[in-house]
Amino acid sequence: MALVALVVGLMALALLLLLLTIAADLGWVAWTVGLTFGGVLAIWLLRRLADVGRRDLGPADAVTLARGLTACAVAALTTEVLMGHDATFEVALLAAPALLLDAVDGLVARRTNTVSSLGARFDGEVDAFLILVLTVATAPSVGWWVLAGGMARYAFGAAGWVLPWMRGDLAFRHWRKVVTAVTGIVLVVAVSGVLPRSLTVWSLVGVHLLLAESFGRDVHSLWKGRERTFSRRSRGLSRATSALGLVLGSALLWFVLVAPNEPARISLSSFVRLPVEIVAAGALLLVAPDRVRRVLVILVCALTCVVAALKVLDVGAFAVLDRPFNVLTDRGLLGSGLAFVRDSFGSWAAVVLVVVVIVVAAAVGIVLPWAVTCLVRLLTTNRRRSASLVAGMGGVWVMAAVTGLQVAPGVPVALGGVGPYVTGKAKATMTAYTDRERFDRTLDTDVFRHPTNGELFGLRDKSVVIIFVESYGQVALTGDESRPVQALLDSAGTRLRSLGLAARSGWLTSTAFGGSSWLAHATLQSGLAVSDQARYDRLLASDRTTLTWAFSRAGWRTVAVMPSTHGDWPEGRAFYGFDEIYAGTDLGYAGPRFGFSAVPDQFALTAFSDLELRADGARPVMAMIELTSSHGPWAPLPRMIEPSELGDGSVYDEVLAKATTAGRVWSDRSAVPSAYMQSIHYALTSVVAFVEEQVDDDLVVVVLGDHQPSTIVSGPGASRDVPISVIARDPTVIDRIASWGWRDGLRPAQSSPVWPMSVFRDRFLVAYSDAPETPAGERGS
Repeated sequence: MALVALVVGLMALALLLLLLTIAADLGWVAWTVGLTFGGVLAIWLLRRLADVGRRDLGPADAVTLARGLTACAVAALTTEVLMGHDATFEVALLAAPALLLDAVDGLVARRTNTVSSLGARFDGEVDAFLILVLTVATAPSVGWWVLAGGMARYAFGAAGWVLPWMRGDLAFRHWRKVVTAVTGIVLVVAVSGVLPRSLTVWSLVGVHLLLAESFGRDVHSLWKGRERTFSRRSRGLSRATSALGLVLGSALLWFVLVAPNEPARISLSSFVRLPVEIVAAGALLLVAPDRVRRVLVILVCALTCVVAALKVLDVGAFAVLDRPFNVLTDRGLLGSGLAFVRDSFGSWAAVVLVVVVIVVAAAVGIVLPWAVTCLVRLLTTNRRRSASLVAGMGGVWVMAAVTGLQVAPGVPVALGGVGPYVTGKAKATMTAYTDRERFDRTLDTDVFRHPTNGELFGLRDKSVVIIFVESYGQVALTGDESRPVQALLDSAGTRLRSLGLAARSGWLTSTAFGGSSWLAHATLQSGLAVSDQARYDRLLASDRTTLTWAFSRAGWRTVAVMPSTHGDWPEGRAFYGFDEIYAGTDLGYAGPRFGFSAVPDQFALTAFSDLELRADGARPVMAMIELTSSHGPWAPLPRMIEPSELGDGSVYDEVLAKATTAGRVWSDRSAVPSAYMQSIHYALTSVVAFVEEQVDDDLVVVVLGDHQPSTIVSGPGASRDVPISVIARDPTVIDRIASWGWRDGLRPAQSSPVWPMSVFRDRFLVAYSDAPETPAGERGS
């Protein structure tokens, strides 16, 4: 009997997992995944057998079952891959026989005259599952875009839920089997890593094209036969569609109205609540005339789509920036986010992200109106029953509101709904408009617009280098995880003192958090709180004096080093006033990218030193350097190289090959903070090495963070504070900032003064010039 065969098969799966545990050290999560999929496979097969009135498995079905259970074991191994363990060889080794058996079950079915539609479908489902598992195993090393191939079969099936003509019968095509076999073989080769990466990528691209052609032909065939499908199934589909509409309509409305917009507040209890809009909308739809009801349905659908989009954007903004998304000032961040995905995970990842967003948006735009319409139709079919339901829900809401009933602490059952949420969004937009006018007035007042007597006299003949360390925030110096970074700064401070250098450190409160580094750069340079893209754009259109312009008009050569900047940066010359801008391609680097970072920090600093500080006859330089190795996703990460071996950076090819990938780090979110700390440790080691290698007594270095890392590291509600240090050999340079109250060394004390980053320009210019004090009203605007 089939049940006995399935029990024996599951026992064989458990034995296989035990052998894999001995060979590849499977963890309990992998065991859970393998056995869960094995159980789902057994239940599915029993149900399909019952549908066709069979109790036994044929010989070919037994072979397919063996393939399916082997695929479950491959899924268990793939779980280990996603958790960062090196099990790709075992995945390829186990998947190979599962693919070879694909040619056996069909042959057995024909030889034993047991060909059946169930056997064909069982074979196809096992093929689809194995391909999905192999794409998941391939994704961390190649890119997550390969999941498109693994999800193709399931997207095809999901389309049938919405489009009835997609559920028609398909004629057998041998080409389908060919495409499946080729796809499986290529994926096994890709997982094994035996081919060069470029050849692997192009092979996978070719496989995806084959899958697109095969599924596209099936869709076309079903579309041509849609009238036949409709006439045969229209009655049954009408009921199924209504039921699906009820489920989807209720679920979508409930999710949009109840779901929190902050990741930290999302929990199971947050969805066990009753929004007042459900009760109000149900009552209105029941009593409204048909014409009014149609208008209400349109309004409900439009409002739901808008609220859903806003909440999704808020969740993303909170996850990275620890604040809600502002529809007026944050629109430019969407493009920046896409660029971050492209630079960190590859162009294909960006393309896949765009496609997914478009598909999801289109699906919501199509499915939501249809589902809500079905829900309304069902509600109005039996008005008496629906009225009782709405009245009961209303009574529950009132009782919960009066008694203050809570699902969990701070999570009331009676939810006020999205009204306050939408109102808050509207108020935030109006506040942004008002803020624009206030910011413009501040732009017009600048005490440093014109040079003053003795401007930057205290730094004459000295080269001044401002180094921004990406994501270097207070969290890097707080808690147990930060001890290696703290130890590095303490030991480095001791070494610098032995070399005759002094350092003072304090805190600045950045206007950015989790990203948007350019806002922090603009804030430090301009002396204004540039907290969003709208302010940044208006600042660039002004004639505000930057630190760079102040140094330039005092006689310094001004330079920017932007290793990860793409294309031209016209504002670097027009607004900031840099004489020379070094992008990554201008530093002589011929090595690989490390995720987002185009040039390792050590190489960027060494190249700057060679190009500017050691150039013969060069006048003092003022430079702003952006170090990006500590930019998220904080992997892969370079390591320190002997200076004599740096060359053109080709040495980093070997470093990248051994580095932990971003996919592996992010497969276990608990490992991300550690990866962040390692990147900060590397960046600061590079800075310290750069300072120690300089023999020029007339060098002043200002090193600071641009912002705190995203909430996955900093945690929700973290401060915006970043460390800042001033390093110099000339004691008079340090003496001029003695009144700032900063701590000696490279690590600020927790009790050190905390200034808004927007006051640094003014205080710096005052400290090293004879310029007048800045009016209080102009600081921290």
